[in-house]
Amino acid sequence: MDQKNTAASPEETRSSLAKNRLYADCYKFMQSDSLDLPTIPDVSFKIKKAINDSSANNNKIARVVQIDPSITARLIKISNSPLYRGRRKIESCPEALTRLGLQSSQQIITTFALKGVFNASSPVIRKKMHELWQHSSYVAAISAVLAHKTPGFDPDKAMLAGLIHDIGIVPILAYADKQPDILASPKDLTETVRKLRVEIGVQILRKWDFHEDFESVIINSENWYRNDNEKADYADIVMISQLHSYIGKIDPRKMPKLDELPAYKKLVSGNLDVDLSINILDQAKDEINDIQKLLL
Repeated sequence: MDQKNTAASPEETRSSLAKNRLYADCYKFMQSDSLDLPTIPDVSFKIKKAINDSSANNNKIARVVQIDPSITARLIKISNSPLYRGRRKIESCPEALTRLGLQSSQQIITTFALKGVFNASSPVIRKKMHELWQHSSYVAAISAVLAHKTPGFDPDKAMLAGLIHDIGIVPILAYADKQPDILASPKDLTETVRKLRVEIGVQILRKWDFHEDFESVIINSENWYRNDNEKADYADIVMISQLHSYIGKIDPRKMPKLDELPAYKKLVSGNLDVDLSINILDQAKDEINDIQKLLL
C-alpha cells in the first residue's frame, strides 16, 4: 500500500494522532492484547500438523492438501514453474510434494491460503484489502524470483516473507471495517498504519508461531539504510523486492536509490551471482508475473 512513507514533524504527529480515533482504538487494543488478530488459515494448520506426524508420508499429506482443490491445483502448477521445473511434468499432488519437499510445500500452501485473511465487508475497506493483497502478492512474487537467483536463499520462504511483510495492516483495516464511522479522513488510516503496522505484525506472527526470521522481515523491510554488518537475510530480499514493486507507482525521487542500500550491497557482494546486474528483476518480469498469477 502506498500509505507508509508520509513524513510529519513530531508536533504535527502528536496533534494529529490525538484526534485519530482509529489509531487510539487500535493502539489501546494492541497494548491490552485484545486486538482482533487474523487466525492462520485452517488448511495451513492441518498441513503443518500432518507434516509433523512421524507416520506421515506424501500420500497421507496429499489427502489433507486435496481437501482444497484450488490449493492443490496451484501447488501442482508451481511445481512445474521455472522455480522448480524438473525433467518431467508433475501431474499429481503427491508428485508435487516430492518435488517441492514437505517444508517448502507447507510454506507454499500457507502462502496460497493467506488470501482469505485479506477480506472485508464494506466496499471501501474491501477495496483497500484488495490493494494490500495486490501489493503483497507482487512483492511475494518478486521475492521468490530474487531468492531463486540468489544463492543461499529459499524461494518458498522468500515468497511467504514477501506476502506477510505488511500483515500488520490487516487488523487495522478489519477494525475500520467494523467501525465505518471511525475514519474521519484517509490520513487517519495512513497515520495508524505507519505507527502500528510493525508492532501488530509481530503480534500476529507470534500468534501464528512463525520463525523469528519472519519477524525481522516485518521490522526491517522498510528500514532502508539498516547496516548491521550481518550477512544478507530475508528482510533484505523483501526490501529490494519492495523497491522494485514501486517502479512506475511512486516518484523515484521519494525513494532511496537501490544501489546505495546496504541490503543491495550485501546481496551483490555476498550472494548474488556476479553476472547478474541491477536489472536482474527487470529481466525476470515474465517469471514474476507468472508467480503472482498463482497467488491472485
